[in-house]
Amino acid sequence: MNKTKELNQIKKRRQIRTRAKISGTPARPRLSVLRTNQFTSVQLIDDTIGKTLVSASTREMKGKEAKIVKAEALGEMIAKKALDLKVVAAVFDRGGYNYHGRVKAVAEGARKGGLQI
Repeated sequence: MNKTKELNQIKKRRQIRTRAKISGTPARPRLSVLRTNQFTSVQLIDDTIGKTLVSASTREMKGKEAKIVKAEALGEMIAKKALDLKVVAAVFDRGGYNYHGRVKAVAEGARKGGLQI
């Protein structure tokens, strides 16, 4: 089997395993992270109605900072938007990615912004 195909299958299994255990509610929505080669996106999702409450992306940011620095600022930005909606806690969904690098920076930024994870 092709190495890339195998890694994608492993990631898909991690996603399924993680999503089976995590579900967002109106009081504690799911904080979902999407990581691409260039950008990082975050959403607060209420799974009971299947609706995205708030979203943010590093695409909206200006500047030439490192991706990890932007990811931490993204976490703070999503925390501020969540607190404006009176959401104080969220369940962190790493989306099959390892809790390392940009994914970890988003979580730490959200905690620094006042969101309980």
